[in-house]
Amino acid sequence: MSAPRGAVSLPPVDGVLFDIDDTLVATREAFAHALSLVARQYLPDVPPERADELVLAWRADVNDQYGAYTRGETTYRAQRMARANDLHAAFGGPVLDDDAYEAWDAVFDTGFRDAWVAHDDASAVVDELLAAGLVVGALSNAATAYQVAKLERAGLGDRVPMLVGVDTLGFGKPDPRAFAEACRRLGTEPARTAYVGDDVVLDAIASRDAGLVGIWLDRPGDRRIPVSHDQAAAVQARITSLDELPGLLRISA
Repeated sequence: MSAPRGAVSLPPVDGVLFDIDDTLVATREAFAHALSLVARQYLPDVPPERADELVLAWRADVNDQYGAYTRGETTYRAQRMARANDLHAAFGGPVLDDDAYEAWDAVFDTGFRDAWVAHDDASAVVDELLAAGLVVGALSNAATAYQVAKLERAGLGDRVPMLVGVDTLGFGKPDPRAFAEACRRLGTEPARTAYVGDDVVLDAIASRDAGLVGIWLDRPGDRRIPVSHDQAAAVQARITSLDELPGLLRISA
């Protein structure tokens, strides 16, 4: 495995909690596939060369619809319908009422699920952590059953149990109680638990503030939300691939 970046020294850990989307599972690519199907049917004036713009807009979620869901302020269906209409407003699509949204979501969700795959670096690293005697699990801001299905489709469900979703407590990250509950279910103390995720605020900084070892997975490519210098400087550790994680944690099988 690759050596860790920089001279970061982290405390020893007994377990690792993972974010799922864009950490273990290639969710950005799955969104791209789903949105290409949506564009073909609902956004015919958006040419294929603008496909990346659709993905960027969807992931940016400028009106924070998904954030409201993770805070328990709205339902999953309501946030996704609002995001679909936000996307259509930005790219010239029709307004979706309840019935039209159901048809839209059937196209989107089928394409999304069909494209769920693990990142190339996920499976081997999970195996290396387990072989070294660490316990692993997942904490996500999506619904538990949905993420269980995602992990299973990606071939990780037998090794990475989904411990806490947004429906477990009625809210999710960055609330420290979500991290505490995930550690309780994992069977580790927060101070001896690493949390690995792609969102610098919700994952790396929030887990650090909750008493865990926060590790930012800053994969190459477009970031979902711009990261400030102060945010980047606040993280305990940054990696650009999961391949760097075992070395960073100083473990060996």
